[in-house]
Amino acid sequence: MTIFTKSDNKIFELIEKEKIRQENEIELIASENYVSKAVLKAIWSCLTNKYSEWYPGKRYYAGQEYIDQIEQLAIDRAKQLFWAEYVNVQPLSGSPANLAVYLALLQPWDTILSLSLDQWWHLSHWHKLNFSWLLYNIISYHLNRETELIDMDEVENLALKYKPKMIIAWFSAYPRNLDWEKFREIADKVWAILMSDISHIAWLVAWKALENPVPYCDIVTTTTHKTLRWPRWAIIMSKNKFKNQISRAVFPWVQGWPHENLIAAKAVAFYEALQPWFVDYAKQVVKNAKVMAEMLNKLWYKLVTNGTDNHLVLIDIFNSKNVTWKEAEKALEIAWISTNKNMIPYDKRKPMDPSWLRLWTPAVTTRWMKENEMIEIVTLFDQVINLVVVYKEKYSNNLDLSQMKIFENMELIKKLLEIKQKILTLCKSFPIYN
Repeated sequence: MTIFTKSDNKIFELIEKEKIRQENEIELIASENYVSKAVLKAIWSCLTNKYSEWYPGKRYYAGQEYIDQIEQLAIDRAKQLFWAEYVNVQPLSGSPANLAVYLALLQPWDTILSLSLDQWWHLSHWHKLNFSWLLYNIISYHLNRETELIDMDEVENLALKYKPKMIIAWFSAYPRNLDWEKFREIADKVWAILMSDISHIAWLVAWKALENPVPYCDIVTTTTHKTLRWPRWAIIMSKNKFKNQISRAVFPWVQGWPHENLIAAKAVAFYEALQPWFVDYAKQVVKNAKVMAEMLNKLWYKLVTNGTDNHLVLIDIFNSKNVTWKEAEKALEIAWISTNKNMIPYDKRKPMDPSWLRLWTPAVTTRWMKENEMIEIVTLFDQVINLVVVYKEKYSNNLDLSQMKIFENMELIKKLLEIKQKILTLCKSFPIYN
């Protein structure tokens, strides 16, 4: 970092400030986690200098002896981790990975059966602002209003009616397990390709904390950050029969040369995930999420499906406490607890102003916080929300914690900063990198 400070001191200062923020806050934002020092070292390595178009053994550029070995190691380790027949480690992120799958296996205007737009889908599965909407005919399945679980009867009925070329199983905020066998059965009835995007549960799948969809699905995509604690990247796994189509779609259809420094970082992270301690980590994440859900239920917060089977907890913050996500998020941020807003199925509020907050436990578990710390975190979370409730009443339901209004709320800010000190004490006992 000494060289870095001499060349660009301003950027170094900002990076250090962000590092301090990460070390001293509770990270509950779904999709954020911490990579290891070894992964960071690979990302910053000299491999970033190398062009490596095409695949191992078939490069367009010379000087690939060690690059090929690195990429092949990443492939082999991913195969071992997920029991996959074919793995492509070159996709730059989740959306290009999904695009490559669509281009490889579908024709324009083919029918896709996917989760409904407002029910925990991802933009790259289908959205009016995304390529998927422009090129394909999308049919939606939904969650049952009463159980808040996927309505598998509806999935089957829609599949039989519309005969989709592809069925997509997965989403970004579903706190329960999926019936992969039933999805496979439905896909087989209509000769559909079964695809799953497991970006939010890949590490739980890797160590059998949740059932592995790879044996059931024709195609499985996943980002390699989020729960996996790997670099910001993606992979595609498939049956061998789709190998040629997928490899051609990734390169040269969707993207050019791969970033070999990030592929090396993935190889390092796959190695970490194959170690026995990673099993303990995966199990602890689920334990922590269940404790968090139980504690929130005791404090009278409404949760989607009343609990969780994985790492996610969704809280109806508006109907539980008459607090908007914006008020909650800002107050929690001041206390150094990071969360994010999220819609849920049949949410009556607008997409950019939903009723719910989404919490998860992978990042705090990376710090090796356990059940007792989850109880402490939820207690502090509840204290922040209750302060917002009190001060909303004081200001006649017109609480504004924006920078422009911060001096009008100094009494509340002071109390939030007192909670922040408790967060700092907790975080210092569980450092990320120090």
